[in-house]
Amino acid sequence: MEEIKQTKNNLIGDFTENHMEKLFYFCLKKTGNHVEAEDLTQDISLNILIALNKGTVPTNFSAWVWQIARNRYSAWADAKHRRLESVTGSDIEDCDIADTGNSILDELINGEQLSLLRRELAFIKKDYRNIVVAYYIENKSLKDISNSVSLPLEVVKKRLQRARKILKEGMDMAREFGKRSYSPEQIAFTMNGRDGKKGQPWSIITHLLYKNIFLETYENPQTAEELALELGISLPYMEDELEFLVEEELLKKDGNKYQTNFKIISKEEQRKEHDENKKVQKILTDKLCELIDTYIKENGAKVDFSHIGYENAKWALLVKTFDRLQYESGEFQSYGPYPNRPDDGAWELSGYETIDWEKPPFVGMHGCYTHDLSEVKQNINYGQFKFFYKNIQEKTPTHISYKEAFALWLVCNGQTEKAEKIHLDKLTEYGYLKETDGKLEPNLVIFDYNAKDTENEKLSVLRKEIDSLFKQTPTITRGYIVEQAIEDGWLKYDDNSIKTIGAYIYL
Repeated sequence: MEEIKQTKNNLIGDFTENHMEKLFYFCLKKTGNHVEAEDLTQDISLNILIALNKGTVPTNFSAWVWQIARNRYSAWADAKHRRLESVTGSDIEDCDIADTGNSILDELINGEQLSLLRRELAFIKKDYRNIVVAYYIENKSLKDISNSVSLPLEVVKKRLQRARKILKEGMDMAREFGKRSYSPEQIAFTMNGRDGKKGQPWSIITHLLYKNIFLETYENPQTAEELALELGISLPYMEDELEFLVEEELLKKDGNKYQTNFKIISKEEQRKEHDENKKVQKILTDKLCELIDTYIKENGAKVDFSHIGYENAKWALLVKTFDRLQYESGEFQSYGPYPNRPDDGAWELSGYETIDWEKPPFVGMHGCYTHDLSEVKQNINYGQFKFFYKNIQEKTPTHISYKEAFALWLVCNGQTEKAEKIHLDKLTEYGYLKETDGKLEPNLVIFDYNAKDTENEKLSVLRKEIDSLFKQTPTITRGYIVEQAIEDGWLKYDDNSIKTIGAYIYL
């Protein structure tokens, strides 16, 4: 077997070194046309290579080569003669190029290299691929193809000739797909703003293929062809997916290259921030909890949690206090207004490379919104902190509608009779309202803008100390504080906890 393989390689080397150039001049002399000579040379060469790959070992190699050359030229000349005879009173430009009979691709389609041909058709550009498929697979004439793609006949001819060359070169290559083609990576996301009407971006970014496109093109612009090879996806499908992601504003396109349209935080960046945050996590949490306990004693009228109890209220109070004091420190990354997105969305997205160490539970913020601004009768300051701890985040809806939030606001203001029953029923189902002795009551923390707010010396000192800690570590996020408060026992979650912990509204 090894001897046969070596013989074949030697014959291919002999052909390449001693016959290729002579074959071209033979074809040029016979055709009188440089382009047709290149085409005929490629046809002859491919027939020779196919025969050698099948195991043919001629007695007289040189004579065998020239016999194939004459046979292929004869077939080419006969085909051209037949086409010319069939054209009466027509310009020669109306004729197809010489490619009938046993053409290059016909040999491949009927031969052992069909799988290689199919592979390469999946990795050439749409402009070339469509013409090749139309001509060889759908048996369309070049003139028909020219009309269907609205391109001059000469351009179609040149693209077909170029496509042959690309296919041949590709078939001789050992394709090496990228690591993500067989070992896709994961990526996590955070989003601030309002979903589109079709659920974008969440309805899109959870797909594994899209995640790896984002990772591959982050700060690394790539063409569709490069991405197809890297991810092991056929180019027709890759082109379609990329254009879709551009339309949804998750990718941006510059020329023929694509790049991720949002920031992805690397593992290294996340690790550095984590180490810095752990240094202040304990002391900052202790001071925040002390501040809240002290504030509630001094300003009980400012916050109403009578319907849910202090233990349940602490979840919203801790994160709300954290947000406010971080903002007042000047280190808070302000959010909004968010860029307008397709289907009435308005959002910003961040990605996070998957890490191999544990981070604190994520704490998000959801609220209410409407796509119809005519519904807005009152500015409603409602929020729901989402704790990714013991699956708490799944116990309440992602968002509530503006009409539901307005009904909740009416109940909290003692105007239940003005709210629509359909919205009250939904709020009860979600758990934001509960019925006690035939009366609906709120099941969340209520802040009163109008209640008097007092400040004592202890509160003032704590605020200054917390402000200093925020300036020391501006990257710290809600999850570190919640994690520490749970570990210390200041936050508790058990069977007695309400499912709406983290929800609040302002009167």
